[in-house]
Amino acid sequence: MTRPTAAAQGGGTFLKTATALQTLTLFFQSVTAGTLLTSSHGYLMHDIGSKVMYAAAMLYVLAAFLAWRRGGGSPRPVVYAIGFLLLASAQVALGVAHGPSLHVPLGVVMFALSTLALARALDPRSLPRPAVRP
Repeated sequence: MTRPTAAAQGGGTFLKTATALQTLTLFFQSVTAGTLLTSSHGYLMHDIGSKVMYAAAMLYVLAAFLAWRRGGGSPRPVVYAIGFLLLASAQVALGVAHGPSLHVPLGVVMFALSTLALARALDPRSLPRPAVRP
């Protein structure tokens, strides 16, 4: 069994932080979506939160890329992060178009996927490992 390098561990920490931030922003978005129904401040908070959530999704892509490049290993987390950014783009477009019939369920799916990604990032067995070269 190989031990992760210091660079891989640093990339893993950044990835964990970015994934946690993304998950928290998605949770915040679900809370502010509820406040849209009861408060005049709900729209402003949800609008600001959408921009922060999108930035967090971009940060997640950067963190996944850096963890992969520094630690070697599979590029699969980068593909997941890019897929998530595409979902975030669709979510923003649906929100701007005021399409709640797709916007709300997609938000639920995104929160679930981000929570799963966070669980995977926090699993000590999922640290990036250097690629084995013959």
